[in-house]
Amino acid sequence: MTHKSTRTQQILSVMQILTWIAYIGLCIKTGAILISFGVSFINPEAVKNLYKGLDLDHLRQMNITYYVSLVSFILAILMLKAHALFLTTTILSKISLANPFTMEVAQTLEKISYVLVSAWIVGSLSNAYTSWLLKRTGESFSSGATDELLFMAGLVFIISQVFKRGVEIQAENELTV
Repeated sequence: MTHKSTRTQQILSVMQILTWIAYIGLCIKTGAILISFGVSFINPEAVKNLYKGLDLDHLRQMNITYYVSLVSFILAILMLKAHALFLTTTILSKISLANPFTMEVAQTLEKISYVLVSAWIVGSLSNAYTSWLLKRTGESFSSGATDELLFMAGLVFIISQVFKRGVEIQAENELTV
């Protein structure tokens, strides 16, 4: 039993490190695009490489509103994903293997599922917008797949409900003893 707890604790520690790395990576990507986006209004050359080759120069020259809208969708999705990762790091730093079922963890899991649903909604709107842009401009823009966000939101929501039930069972057991 002790061996499993130690192994589980090690896995959670590794996952916490990986989550922090992913969170910082997403923050860097979001910040780089946000700064490049701001700079592009002063220096239009910045549009040619917003982040790792993301070139929206032609779209900006065609219509500034299209450009601002597309970058806004990209930034919104990245911010929501980063927020979900931040909430995950919060859980991993607060979870105790001696008493994993706490209402705080269950509520944070539920928040993560809502953030993921929000990211899916924004991503779906972004996909619809890029489809509309394709018809309007003849250019294809990648907005990324969003279906997995809805799938992950569903899984996290189910896990949050299991945690809530775990808290209820724990409370009932404490009252019985």
